[in-house]
Amino acid sequence: MRYYILLLFAFFTIASTAQKNNKAYKISYSRSSNGKTIEGQDPILVFSDSKETIITSENNITGKADFPFEETFIAQDSNAIVQSAQLSASKKIVTIDSLSLGKQTFEISNETKTILGYKCKKAKTIVNSNTIELWYTNDLNAKGAPSVLGQKLGLVLEMVRNNNYVITATKIEKIKAIPANLSPLKTKFTAIDLLSFRDLLWKSRFTTIPVFENEVINFSEESKSNDSIFRFANGTIILKKIKFPEIKPGSQVFVDLKEQSNGDAYDRTGSVFVITAKEKFSFLNGLQEGAKTLPIYENGNGKQYQGVVKTDNYLPLLELMRFFTPFGIKQYGHIQLKDKTWHESVPYRQDISELQSALSNQEIIYVGAFIGNYDKGGHKISLNITIHSEEKQNPKNTFLLPLFNTTNIMEMAGQEYATMFNNEKGIEVSFTLEKDIKNAKLRYITTGHGGWENGDEFVPKKNTILLDGNEAFSFVPWRMDCGSYRLFNPASGNFGNGLSSSDYSRSNWCPGTVTNPNLIDLGDLKAGKHTIQVKIPQGENEGGSFSSWNVSGVLIGE
Repeated sequence: MRYYILLLFAFFTIASTAQKNNKAYKISYSRSSNGKTIEGQDPILVFSDSKETIITSENNITGKADFPFEETFIAQDSNAIVQSAQLSASKKIVTIDSLSLGKQTFEISNETKTILGYKCKKAKTIVNSNTIELWYTNDLNAKGAPSVLGQKLGLVLEMVRNNNYVITATKIEKIKAIPANLSPLKTKFTAIDLLSFRDLLWKSRFTTIPVFENEVINFSEESKSNDSIFRFANGTIILKKIKFPEIKPGSQVFVDLKEQSNGDAYDRTGSVFVITAKEKFSFLNGLQEGAKTLPIYENGNGKQYQGVVKTDNYLPLLELMRFFTPFGIKQYGHIQLKDKTWHESVPYRQDISELQSALSNQEIIYVGAFIGNYDKGGHKISLNITIHSEEKQNPKNTFLLPLFNTTNIMEMAGQEYATMFNNEKGIEVSFTLEKDIKNAKLRYITTGHGGWENGDEFVPKKNTILLDGNEAFSFVPWRMDCGSYRLFNPASGNFGNGLSSSDYSRSNWCPGTVTNPNLIDLGDLKAGKHTIQVKIPQGENEGGSFSSWNVSGVLIGE
């Protein structure tokens, strides 16, 4: 704190001196990219003299800036920077940096050019592999720049990054003095460290919806619901009621999940899903009343599958993300192998922007997570959903309809495994569109299971999707990069051939990864009845072992 007081004393002395300096300037800057002026930009404004520089913008000055917005004060003599950010109408953060200006180095060139009538010299530097060229003049008794870079060179009138992004001075105005009300030193503040400042500023640029924080997903009769977290299927499913804000069309939406073993040593299927409160009967009823209460799907193979397809009055689970836990991350980090430093957790992050119409402006929506396991310790997860607005609000998918989801997240409460693909019919669902749908796509997630040598987990199998009886798409879902994630898998078994279990290629998943959806083009769909069918040549049973396929499909379009 004493350090900040001393710096503030120095700043006030400099600011007071600067007000008496009659050679001050206001410089306006414009941005361009690839030779074209950026439309709708907020011009950068720099107020500068020989003692201080203030970097702000036109919208900041006029009060039209959107939150968050930043302003920077540079004390030229002390090489110190005060950075402030207005995160909201009521929250402002400030940091002091007294080191970075002194560390800047430049290659000075003999090249010159004239900008706004002033002779400018060229300086070049490299920042994070980006080549930055600064054109500065010493003809004015002032120093400054449109960023903190190059503040000591002179007055920077142009900044060029990688020859394609340019900030250029468009106007230089001589003023009596830098307006006193622009200085951040005229208001009281408590400075925070630079790293915290950057973190808070970054997080203020998007909306974070916290869902779960270090919640255990395990298998135990002792797992009970509380006021905020609902637990089902002996604790293998957790659910929370969430309110979503309006999501502007064109925004980007992400699921962020962190997982650690809390005792379970094995790789497991996981799923993040939502249940809306719009339907009178939903998967929530099955969770509360039992899998037997869900609509039954039959395809002629003699088994009954609960809650896996859309009916006239029921929608299956809307899956946001399919993920797979590794072999015992964190809990089994004590297993030592030479040259192996195990990771402490698995970060999963997936773009789910195509599903935003199901989340936007929802007063009540249930967000859930499932990890199939039979371990009392189980797994521990944290989950957030983040919403990132885009400058160009281009409408995306406005139509969304969950059609099928065969992942038996109620496995530990009696829901049947997805073995329906041992029949030629596979899974088939009919639906009726009230209106025409443009640019329709099937968001399709598929993973094969059956973890023995000839099980479908380890045997490539073709998936075929048919629309109204005609093949729309076919492919072989297969992951060949599983060995890349060995450091997530400390408890992965080692074999005589030098491989570990987690190294082996699998049917569209690896221990410790997310399975990406396929967006299958279906073209424009007319109003009326349609049928989607999925066929997979599922492997035969071997003794007590069987194969299954977890597939989910959501129809999206405009």
